[in-house]
Amino acid sequence: MTVLQSPEALFEPVSGDPLAEKAARQIEEYILSGLLKEESRLPGERDLAAQLDISRPKLREALKLLEKRELVNIVSGEGLYIARLSGPVMLPALVSLYTRHPTALDDHLEYRRHQEGFAARLAAERATVRDHDRLTELVSRMKEVHTSGTEEEASDLDSRFHMAIVEASYNRTLIHTMTSLYDLNRQSIFFSRRELFCSARVASDLLSQHEAITRAIVAGDRHQAEQQAMDHVDYVRDALLAALRRQEREDVSRKREIL
Repeated sequence: MTVLQSPEALFEPVSGDPLAEKAARQIEEYILSGLLKEESRLPGERDLAAQLDISRPKLREALKLLEKRELVNIVSGEGLYIARLSGPVMLPALVSLYTRHPTALDDHLEYRRHQEGFAARLAAERATVRDHDRLTELVSRMKEVHTSGTEEEASDLDSRFHMAIVEASYNRTLIHTMTSLYDLNRQSIFFSRRELFCSARVASDLLSQHEAITRAIVAGDRHQAEQQAMDHVDYVRDALLAALRRQEREDVSRKREIL
């Protein structure tokens, strides 16, 4: 189980009756907004009660409500966890089918193109100053990794960058849907970033595209943000298609040596 410690003082005091229901509702809202991730660990009972400014018996009542709604898991001797709430985007059999037929990833990227564009447009309209700072910082780290980092670091930053845009959309359905999709991307189900970074030029182009998306979001230019995000996915589609064709040529060339 992945354990993600919730930030300190995340919760706000609740007041008025029914206290337990209000406390449970705040936690529900944080789950919906994506502040509390699946399988993340909540603060300890004493700390959580203090943050919510309610008694521990009232907190236990709230947690029982959430447990009954299958939103939290209370693990004796270990702590409180947000439940696993979303199922896999694809069942294992379909994931396996994709891995055996890599050309099907074009359908995946076609879907991503519109979702990424939608997220960027909403982010340009809704992102806060903190969201802007987060995106700018991620791009800054990408620049550092581009010159002296590892493939794993680059992949992690890429996932975090795209998720930051989705979270800045403040669309709850989009956040939860894309979180599941990005989980598959992190597992390299559809493709590996190694296939993209076949040349320094491609890596440099991707970095420039991330910068352009960020500039448009920070400027509040929703049309430009949407277009830049879709252009970015189009570029990825073309780069992967070129990589697949290159691999096909290598396979044919290798077989010729056998004949």
